[in-house]
Amino acid sequence: MIIVDDPQGSSGWHKARAGAITASMFAEVRKQVGGLNAQQQTYVDAIRSGKTETEAKAAAEYKNAPKSTTIARALDGEKVGDYTDAAKNYAFRLAIERISGEPLADEQFDTYAMRRGREMEPEAREAHEFERNITVRQTGLILTDDGKFGASADGLIYHDEGAEYKCYLSPEKIRRIILTGDISEETDQIQGCLWLSGRTAWQFCLYCPQLSVVGRALTIFDVPRDDNYIEKLERDVMAFDGIVCDYRKQLETKGINS
Repeated sequence: MIIVDDPQGSSGWHKARAGAITASMFAEVRKQVGGLNAQQQTYVDAIRSGKTETEAKAAAEYKNAPKSTTIARALDGEKVGDYTDAAKNYAFRLAIERISGEPLADEQFDTYAMRRGREMEPEAREAHEFERNITVRQTGLILTDDGKFGASADGLIYHDEGAEYKCYLSPEKIRRIILTGDISEETDQIQGCLWLSGRTAWQFCLYCPQLSVVGRALTIFDVPRDDNYIEKLERDVMAFDGIVCDYRKQLETKGINS
């Protein structure tokens, strides 16, 4: 693990993460189109593991054997599903960055929400430290030794925890997190940070100062490391890295125009 202390958004931070598949994009790179849904995948995995038809249906909660050409192809060993266009474009950008060692210009583009998040992060961190009576060490970036995977961890706590701060503007996201406790959309990023840092728990914090008058400015979730989830996450992002490597090979091969 390599820890880069350059502040998030700085030129040093952008350069350090050039070419790295980052945790904030893990959810995007794991998306597939035209593939198996979660229930179908459970069924296929059960059959492949040697379970009987009855056992596979029970595991996937099917009453009857599913009739799907996609499932049939998967059981025959064919590749099903493909990356989204957004994921492919991301892979191509990373391939260029790995060749140049520099971020593409659009990678340094800032939205209002991104700037606001960075500006409010110190305030969120201070509220978190006060609430939990802890000290949070600021970090810029955590990278694997080969630089292929990274996470912009917002902070490290003690020797085995970390912190993530979100200062969302979207009422949809704020409602989802505060009223239902649903942080599933952030799971890939959180578990990605745990994978890359080797730590055992992450404190996910939603900061909404507009709710300070009712004592709800800070909402904290303690998320334990889930090695089963991380195993699947690591498998998927490693597979995506293969796409990045393929694009790089094409770009470095003379005479290839597509």
